[in-house]
Amino acid sequence: MHPNPVYRTETEAQNLAFAREQGFGMLAVSLKAAPLISHIPFLLNDTGTLAEFHLVRSNPIARALSSPVSARIAIQGPHSYISPDWYGADDQVPTWNYVAVHLVGMVTLAPIDGLRDLLDRQSAMLESRLQPKTPWRTDKMTPDALNRMLRQIVPCRMQIDSVHGTWKLGQNKPG
Repeated sequence: MHPNPVYRTETEAQNLAFAREQGFGMLAVSLKAAPLISHIPFLLNDTGTLAEFHLVRSNPIARALSSPVSARIAIQGPHSYISPDWYGADDQVPTWNYVAVHLVGMVTLAPIDGLRDLLDRQSAMLESRLQPKTPWRTDKMTPDALNRMLRQIVPCRMQIDSVHGTWKLGQNKPG
């Protein structure tokens, strides 16, 4: 993310609202080898202090969660290449405008008995975006099929310690 303070004027509440609305990001953890990254849908609690998500049990990040792991969820928003010709001013260079928010904290496994509730809440939130479609619910599945699927994933949570946002949208360029 760009460190220039001119791109970091949004409040923590604005950054959290953006992350909550997107609901999808890249979970990154760094262990002994190269960083591990998983693309995940997530839910943020009302205060923005907790992100909840699930991982497939065979995911290397899930396997590394025998103890808490420091992590970052990077949420990307709209972005685009900007031609210097569009500024109407001489001596400009190309750039890239974007919105990105990072949530930083510790990831742990969540209690397995909360997995179905997590999936139900996540589905309800995402299905609400598809109205007027009748929402899909886990109770539409047969119990055997649902249980097979639930055994393949693990619930996780990240206690959010810090929120960083960059909204680089040409604030430093002429009109």
